[in-house]
Amino acid sequence: MKFYFALITLAWVTVHGAETKYTPPDLEGQTFIHDPSTIIKDNGRYFVFGTRPGINVKSSPDLVHWSNEAPVFDRTLEREKAVAPGFDGYIWAPDVVRVNGRFLLYYSVSAWGKQTSAIELATNATLDPTAKNFQWHDAGEVIHSTNGYAYNTIDPSAFLDTDGRLWLAFGSYWQGIYLTELDPQTGLRKATNVPPQQLAWNHSIEASCLTQHDKYYYLFVNWGQCCKGTNSTYEVRIGRADKITGPYRDRDGNDLATGGGSPFLQSSGRFIGPGHVGIMDDGGTNGVTRFSYHYYDADTRGRSRLAIGKIDWSSGWPVAVN
Repeated sequence: MKFYFALITLAWVTVHGAETKYTPPDLEGQTFIHDPSTIIKDNGRYFVFGTRPGINVKSSPDLVHWSNEAPVFDRTLEREKAVAPGFDGYIWAPDVVRVNGRFLLYYSVSAWGKQTSAIELATNATLDPTAKNFQWHDAGEVIHSTNGYAYNTIDPSAFLDTDGRLWLAFGSYWQGIYLTELDPQTGLRKATNVPPQQLAWNHSIEASCLTQHDKYYYLFVNWGQCCKGTNSTYEVRIGRADKITGPYRDRDGNDLATGGGSPFLQSSGRFIGPGHVGIMDDGGTNGVTRFSYHYYDADTRGRSRLAIGKIDWSSGWPVAVN
């Protein structure tokens, strides 16, 4: 598949004749992020959340110039330490969705390589930190996993369907990506006695993302390994389905639940190990869908960085274009 990477949201200055590129000090670090959430707009600014203690928060008026905001949390809850032994305060892979006029922020607590994990929820009436009603509220645990479960409850991806139903895709390794329905009023699971449904599997899979276009639902997943800088092997694979619950099949008809998945985004040039796709919640521009992802920047020794691309749907499948 032929595709092009969108140049990341940062202005570059090159000192000619030097061996390395130079980034202006006032912009340094503003696009460094890992596991970026869906980019969402509120009160004229775009917001993105990422992995870090307390949850990384960045905002931008134009998707080009980004500012660091205060983290969501300044503490670790006792229940998080109980459900995820070894949890060190580093909150992983948040995702955000707007439902009924408020923002639901899902995030995962775990420890590296462990299945003792949980996805939890925080809510806010606004993302604007200058607003009088800005305040994050702890809404509790959504779902957890422990040793012996089929799934690992990390990497939440929230999706609000056109019929008003709210869904959460999640999972990493073990038996892959799973789906559970949420209550749009509370943001928590709609029926805890209904087991999550498997959507996709690969021996190394995580970072799912659901979206809908025309008559199909599309599932983006990551294959490979993250977090190794320029040695990372992340790549994005896709499948589509008639129903949100699947089955999701790739371009060749292979079921993602049995290892299928067509390529969507792979390493190219300085863009190493792209992953953690989010479909932007801005209605698109002139009918064009934009998506976010992170990559390990070969020009900054493999630091994880935010990028934004566009999707061409003309073939009936999402194709990443510049």
